[in-house]
Amino acid sequence: MRYKKLPRTFYTGPTLKVAKELLGKYIVRKIGKKKLIGKIIETEAYIGPQDRASHAFGGKVTLRNRAAYFFGGRIYIYLVYGIHWQLNISSSREKKPECVLIRALEVPGESKEIASGPGKLCRYLKLDKSFYGEDLTGSKRIWLEDRGEKARISQITATRRIGIDYAGTYWSRRKWRFLLKPKENSKIKKKKGRA
Repeated sequence: MRYKKLPRTFYTGPTLKVAKELLGKYIVRKIGKKKLIGKIIETEAYIGPQDRASHAFGGKVTLRNRAAYFFGGRIYIYLVYGIHWQLNISSSREKKPECVLIRALEVPGESKEIASGPGKLCRYLKLDKSFYGEDLTGSKRIWLEDRGEKARISQITATRRIGIDYAGTYWSRRKWRFLLKPKENSKIKKKKGRA
């Protein structure tokens, strides 16, 4: 069965909306004839330049963060602690540096731990710096699909983002981390009219 690849318009919506709507969508990573697939079950939104937790806080532009300024739907990937890649997707409009961090995937037929964190999912998908700036709407090696699943509001938990105490009380308390409730992951409502 062929599934619908997410279009540019999906990524250019408001970042908090994109972060929630990414839940239940599938990442497909093609390596030769093999495909690595995972359902997105956890995201975090970063809204710069006002967001003190964002790499673009204050409107700064660096070689590291420039992908966050691209049109929605491009990959912003970087290393933390010199060993863990982090997969972010640019959102909103060009020159408006907002993005969504993909924090966890559910992988069919695999242990829950295989992609249970940002670093683990990048290892599972075999992602590295070569994906920096990749356009998810046109890439032949990585893209996102709508497989006819839509998470209800009642299925989504919103919590504080992780590891951003340095951003201060206001920003560290924003509930911009979104998760599918564990018992609901496999019970996402199928959209009407889709196979």
